[in-house]
Amino acid sequence: MAGAGQVTGAGVVTLGETMALMTAEQVGPLRHARSLRLTIAGAESNLAIGVRRLGVPAAWLGRVGDDEFGELIRGTVAGQRVVTSAIVDPDAPTGLMIKERRTGTRTRVRYYRSGSAGSRLAPADLDHAPIADAQVLHVTGITPALSPTARDTVFAAIELAREHHVPVSVDLNYRQALWAPDQARAVFRDLAGRADILLATEDEGRLVADAEEPARLAADLAALGPAEVLVKLGERGAAAHIDGRPYPVPPRPVAVLDPVGAGDAFAAGYLASRCRGADAPARLDAAATTGAFAVTVAGDWEGAPTMAELDLLDGAGDAVSR
Repeated sequence: MAGAGQVTGAGVVTLGETMALMTAEQVGPLRHARSLRLTIAGAESNLAIGVRRLGVPAAWLGRVGDDEFGELIRGTVAGQRVVTSAIVDPDAPTGLMIKERRTGTRTRVRYYRSGSAGSRLAPADLDHAPIADAQVLHVTGITPALSPTARDTVFAAIELAREHHVPVSVDLNYRQALWAPDQARAVFRDLAGRADILLATEDEGRLVADAEEPARLAADLAALGPAEVLVKLGERGAAAHIDGRPYPVPPRPVAVLDPVGAGDAFAAGYLASRCRGADAPARLDAAATTGAFAVTVAGDWEGAPTMAELDLLDGAGDAVSR
């Protein structure tokens, strides 16, 4: 699935905000929930865990509060064997994310992250050595929306990576709760122009380019600079444009339990496979597979597969392994 090859260098380095996540365990309005499951979530740490599960080194940088939620994040990310640099901020709390399972097929997410420790990320927090040694630097469009200093940190990390000829991966990851489309558009175009690898949903891609048809949209995004563009289409798969060639990516049909985190898993599969030296079709197959895995399990990162599990979606063999 993910392709053969040896991993060299520090693998994937990423940075951004990770929050405590509380999820209602029953379906219905949150006000009627009598129990909430506590874990963690953040696009960048989700990706780092997904990459690490696939046997590729990963590192995550962020800020957390000097509180129990911060301790949970530090322990959980490090416990997944991700190299963790979580700066403890004594003056700001850890951000909080709450998921409401409003219906059996509809999930609503609310954020409580204004003034959080993660939003206080600053260029001085960057550790230059891991980025300089990485195979890929991965950033998202979430972090620039958190604060001016967080935005500066993303662009400083990109410049550092480019100085050391480290490929830059950008997932636009638009969050309407953080900024309006017009605010995001200029930043996203800047990020796309600096990226080697660009990931976006259709709606996110159309904040930057005008095309409607997914393959055309991928090509138009590639014209901004990135050599590798992946437009995520959810249950319809993806459309990619890599080194001047279009690649349709068929979906992996699965029963969806929780769709949140699928895009992060998709990106993790692609980047991990890329670090192993796989060709474009193998990278895209790995992305589709890991993205499909993610939606079969409740949680933003818990369903990320290991290398040994990648064949489980193929449908061959017994449903029960003994």
